Amino acid sequence: MAGTVLILGASGFIGGHLAAAFASAGWTVRAGARRPEAARRLAPGYDWVRAEFASLTELKAWEPLLDGVDAVINCVGVLQDGPGDSHAVAHVEGPSALIAACEAADLRRLIHVSAAGADDEAGTAYARSKAEMERRVAASGLDWIILRPSLVMARASYGGTAMLRGLAAFPGAIPVLGGDQTFRPVAMADLCAATVQLAEPGAPSSRTFDVGGPDVVTQRRLLLALRGWLGLPPAPIIRIPEWLAWPAVKIGDGLGLLGWSSSFRTTSVRQMAHGAAGGTSEDLTAATGVSPRGFDAILAADSASTADRWQARLYFVRPLAVVVLGLFWIVTGLVTLGPGFQAAKQHLVTAGFGEALAWHGTFWGGWFDVIMGLALWVRSWTRMVSLAMVAATLGYLVGATIWAPQLWLDPLGPWLKVLPMMVLCLFVAATDDRR
Repeated sequence: MAGTVLILGASGFIGGHLAAAFASAGWTVRAGARRPEAARRLAPGYDWVRAEFASLTELKAWEPLLDGVDAVINCVGVLQDGPGDSHAVAHVEGPSALIAACEAADLRRLIHVSAAGADDEAGTAYARSKAEMERRVAASGLDWIILRPSLVMARASYGGTAMLRGLAAFPGAIPVLGGDQTFRPVAMADLCAATVQLAEPGAPSSRTFDVGGPDVVTQRRLLLALRGWLGLPPAPIIRIPEWLAWPAVKIGDGLGLLGWSSSFRTTSVRQMAHGAAGGTSEDLTAATGVSPRGFDAILAADSASTADRWQARLYFVRPLAVVVLGLFWIVTGLVTLGPGFQAAKQHLVTAGFGEALAWHGTFWGGWFDVIMGLALWVRSWTRMVSLAMVAATLGYLVGATIWAPQLWLDPLGPWLKVLPMMVLCLFVAATDDRR
């Protein structure tokens, strides 16, 4: 008999699919997210609530979230510490407060979504904190279930699955670090169907289930199959040596600290090397009747679309565009402030500006370009700054047309060359969505 389910992390990859599955099964979905206002626009049919573990450390804070709830599904997780992300908060402190609140509210059913390879031996803070939370869930007085999925696959992609598609779509060859790492790919629909069954009254409790498909798939085979699924021409696997890959991984770590989350970071590389396959789903099938389909069946169930190919092909193009666009503005500003200062000032003087006004226009114009280029690299400002770049450039062109219209016909095309940059700004703004 369906009731009300609270799904924490409902705006995430797994949480979002679980919310849809529970709603389809007749449950009332209370959807918890950090930014419920934005999530509500995508899925207005749920009861969205703000659920930020860092602010839910007191039992009273949990009361409105748990009021009238029959089951709780916790899907919250972070790959690596960064701005707003903390292993301690997301994997230990927050869920521990949740357990205490559920016990105080006499809410018995808690399903905790962990991950394959979440054990102390993995050697990462991600795995250690996940393992600690599993121990706390198992020690609680709740009717608990722990799910440990391997690689979850769906038509939509985010995080690790998006990175795998990006690698598979790489032009000419498929770069891979290692290639022998193994997974048990599981269809999102199968994970969701099993979770819905486990939330029903009378379902098994106090159990930990591995959630994976029947096929153990190497990363090499996975990437080749994804490339075929995307409908792209075959390409060879190029194994990247560790000495060459690790600097890129460390750059990914640094960008993560600046808010540019990426799956190409130390934690993901070490977790894959440790093992992300997990065990078979035989126990899960016995408990729920859901038998996860094989890898080939997952790919065959839903053909790739043009949007899937675009996302895969642009996975590495977009960050390159952000870097190049930022550098364009920064270097342009530095050239104006440095060796090009006198020439830029003279253009303004020739256009009718006085010496003092031309000096200030050149000086502050150069610094404006530098600041805009740097601001573009602040993750939360990227879309806004790229649109501001378009507006500023339009202003430049209007002024240029008034004061130096002859440069539109200049063989070097100084004004014409600005137009592709504006299109690049629009591309960056249009592809800024994270999920």
